[in-house]
Amino acid sequence: MSIVPAQAASASGTASGPASGPASAEGSAARSAGVPAGNPAAAAPLAPRARLLPALAAVYRAQLSRARVSRIPLLFVATFQSVGIMVLMRGVVDGGSEARAVVAGSSVLVVAFVALNLLAQYFGQLRATGGLDHYATLPVPPAAVVLGAAGAYASFTVPGTVVTAVIGSLLFGLPLAHLWILAAVVPLAGAALAGLGAALGLLAPRQELATLLGQLGMSAALLLGVLPAERLPGPIGWARDLLPSTYGVEALARTFDAHPDWAAVGLDLAVCGAVGVASLAVATWAYRRAAVR
Repeated sequence: MSIVPAQAASASGTASGPASGPASAEGSAARSAGVPAGNPAAAAPLAPRARLLPALAAVYRAQLSRARVSRIPLLFVATFQSVGIMVLMRGVVDGGSEARAVVAGSSVLVVAFVALNLLAQYFGQLRATGGLDHYATLPVPPAAVVLGAAGAYASFTVPGTVVTAVIGSLLFGLPLAHLWILAAVVPLAGAALAGLGAALGLLAPRQELATLLGQLGMSAALLLGVLPAERLPGPIGWARDLLPSTYGVEALARTFDAHPDWAAVGLDLAVCGAVGVASLAVATWAYRRAAVR
């Protein structure tokens, strides 16, 4: 009589053994992965995405250290080029509004050479070599990548811009009292030109075309920024108004007056800042577009 229950218990244990083995293994795996045992299909929560400001600071520091190593010779070339243009124009321009335009345009040209030309080449190279895939795998907002690179390249132009403005002021006999305005002109003009350069590099289908567009943009900043506006033909003057760096040049040139019109200076800087915001927004969109392809 006692054999039947024992056999039944043994049969029950044998029948439930294969069914309970995988279930317990699945529950153990779910517990080790942090997934609730009752819902094995649920995925474990991912780490939170990096916030914009910390990610921006990290990208900015990385790009600035990279630029400090590889871009110093190019910054020297940009500064030497701008000073050479002012020396050349010194034989043509004596003073007055034309001298102010030459000095202001040559100073902002340093920003155009680095922030527009070099940044267009940098993002064009990243896209061509697959470097954007590295940034796409990081939990970093696209705006942080664009703003960090643009900010680093714009910051890198500060020494050359200051040296060019001081040399030009001494060369043409302009006052140095208001050169502190460069603290506003460089970041605002740099943001506008860097956003344009990044957009050109990201939207160009080939790396060579990105380099060409960057060179053309810098040439436009040279011709339309350094030459006095009153000597330009009408259609070219309209193109000058469309160039982002024009308003930074105008703001700097106005401060060389004996009594600057600060309202006009503030308006030029405001327009330059608005153009900078728009160009960086376009560059961010271009980065998203290029990163998903």
